[in-house]
Amino acid sequence: MTERLPENIRELLESRVEQSPDKEFLFLESDNRVLTLREFDREVNRAAEMLASLGVIKGERVSLYLTNSAEYLIFYFACFKLGAWAGPVNAHLKPKEIEFIVANSEAGTIVTQPDFYPNLSETLANVSSLRNVIVIEGSNQWSVAGGESPVANERSTFDEPDISRDDEAVIIYTSGTTGKPKGVLLTHGNMLTNAREIAEWLRLDKRDRSLMIMPLFHVNALMTTGMAALWAGASIVLAPRFSASHHWESVSRYGVTYFGSVATMLSLLNHTYPDGVPNHLDTSRLRFALCGSAPVPV
Repeated sequence: MTERLPENIRELLESRVEQSPDKEFLFLESDNRVLTLREFDREVNRAAEMLASLGVIKGERVSLYLTNSAEYLIFYFACFKLGAWAGPVNAHLKPKEIEFIVANSEAGTIVTQPDFYPNLSETLANVSSLRNVIVIEGSNQWSVAGGESPVANERSTFDEPDISRDDEAVIIYTSGTTGKPKGVLLTHGNMLTNAREIAEWLRLDKRDRSLMIMPLFHVNALMTTGMAALWAGASIVLAPRFSASHHWESVSRYGVTYFGSVATMLSLLNHTYPDGVPNHLDTSRLRFALCGSAPVPV
């Protein structure tokens, strides 16, 4: 029986927390942390409160200029809770390209990390809509550039607006191969329907565990190994980046059942392991890999 579609992404997350609060949801390769659904939701509420204290409300744009991290997912969902538009920014863009996307989306807040902050000098000087910069310095270490950090309580105090399936959730930019990148709007309904269809097509369930190696500024990671896993009540293993030499160790260590990729990644795995997966690693739980962008290598 098909599950009823929630009204918004906030409702989906909170329903999963209610069903299985102590389920291990997010495994972090970077520092070996594990967040249960309850702990993840608590961090999302803390981030939402921080955004709300800076004046972020429903319909505001929040640019996310980060590499893969727990905080990337946390601030995505904080935007979803507030009804703000999450705006992922490609981490490989040059300063002028970043400036265009932040200005074009009319973002009022940008969330970034210390090593990326220098790339924002032109953006901060030239984008009139931009009011706040939140810098992620580590787990539980978030600060507002140029000011004191708002105090976020463990119990959320932000107002939760009414959010319908037709309200926008994400503004994500095209690659701009034939001109300037274009901001594509995805609603809560778009993302929920897509998550449900992917989860049903792949027959995901709560026993599954995705490995997120694609960058979170791309819709592939957000949907196939993120939202679809949440829809199914599954878990996520978040890697900072793809590493061919480390990949099968991650699959074995975390009991990964599927991962998303592009053809280049699979070619690198073939090249790095010409004789197949090393015998000492257990990949028995792996069911499939997803691949896009180009024909799949043999």
